[in-house]
Amino acid sequence: MALLEGCKHELDITIPAAAVAEETEKATKSIQERARLPGFRPGKAPLSIIKRNFAGDIRQKVLEKLVPKFFHEKAEHENLRVVSQPDYSDVHYHDGEEVHFKAKFEVYPEFEPAEYKGVDVPYMQPEVSDDDVAKRVEEIRETKATYANEDPRPLVDDDYAVVSLESLSGADDPIKSDEVVVRIAGPETLAGFTENLRGASPGDHKEFDVTYPEEFGQEKLAGKTVRFKVEVKGVRRKELPEINDEFAQDLGDYRTVDELKTAVRQSIYAQREGEAQREAKDKLVEKLVDANEFPVPEIFVERQIQNRVEQRLRSLADQGVDPRSFNLDWEKIKTAQRGAALREVKASLLLGKIATLETIGVTNEEVDKEVERIARQTREALAVVRKKLTEDGTMNQIASHIQTEKTLNFLFDNATKTAPVETPAEAPADSPAE
Repeated sequence: MALLEGCKHELDITIPAAAVAEETEKATKSIQERARLPGFRPGKAPLSIIKRNFAGDIRQKVLEKLVPKFFHEKAEHENLRVVSQPDYSDVHYHDGEEVHFKAKFEVYPEFEPAEYKGVDVPYMQPEVSDDDVAKRVEEIRETKATYANEDPRPLVDDDYAVVSLESLSGADDPIKSDEVVVRIAGPETLAGFTENLRGASPGDHKEFDVTYPEEFGQEKLAGKTVRFKVEVKGVRRKELPEINDEFAQDLGDYRTVDELKTAVRQSIYAQREGEAQREAKDKLVEKLVDANEFPVPEIFVERQIQNRVEQRLRSLADQGVDPRSFNLDWEKIKTAQRGAALREVKASLLLGKIATLETIGVTNEEVDKEVERIARQTREALAVVRKKLTEDGTMNQIASHIQTEKTLNFLFDNATKTAPVETPAEAPADSPAE
């Protein structure tokens, strides 16, 4: 066995002459059964003639059968975890003799991780203030708002105008709606609508231009000036419910506002704790990757690069962008992704190794719980979801994800938490010296 570089290995393999002869006999008889030669009935041509007329086919069949077989036997004997398709070369094949060949391939890396317990990581338990709770309750209150029609009058700021609108020019695709609610001077309302509708009354008809910002969410409208024909149809007033025990009871299993606020506080805390722990775990993994140097199979890196590129393509498609409309240099894109892909593969290998060392496994109950969650989310029968996940290989991915999360939790629980260091803000250049 020869270690070429990193995870690349090479084996010199010999197939005994007896095995070659036996397989040659099988291949010859297999071809004899199907061969059609002049002067012989199907399947009755002598083996000597079959060997002479189909020497190339026999050779190919023998090699296709024996080369992979003896390669895997040799790799298993050498305790090698092969992770790539072998590249066979230097095949020496002569009738009645041993077959010699070489196989180049990649193996799973063997390494011992650096110390992974007690790693310093910035982390602070989150805090939830009364103001945070009040703000969240107010957001909930906003979702329960109702809108009452008012008698016709001129529109003022914070009114909700009911309008019909139609684009006259400037838009690639025509815009038309019989009823749109526009909050005058609202933070989400474009200035062009506010300026031209302020002071208008129900029954008024107007034409005006609206310029969309460059960063507007709909790409087809971003940076464009569109002329609209608008009719004001009504005025509405937003009415918010009073925050009292009745309000709390309408939201769920709460008897009082205090119970609602307690639940809101717990919800905010859980959300912030999850975000803070995720950030700390990401930093832990980054530290571990930096502290461990070991070879990585190139096939793993290439797969991860492909995954990253495919994710980017899906992201563009979700935004309504056709990647084919750009003159993209995919080789450059793949090269640019290599550094991040390499670190992600190393992180995955490290977490897998730590899981093995710490005997962090996954129980059937944990997998079942996740499958049940997916079934509830998709509103499909549990048996149907389980069958689908098993057939497409997702079940293995679920188990792997659970193990990764358990390993990250182990690392976080065993880390040394330190207070985050705040970067002092720089004073303005023209501020007076103290």
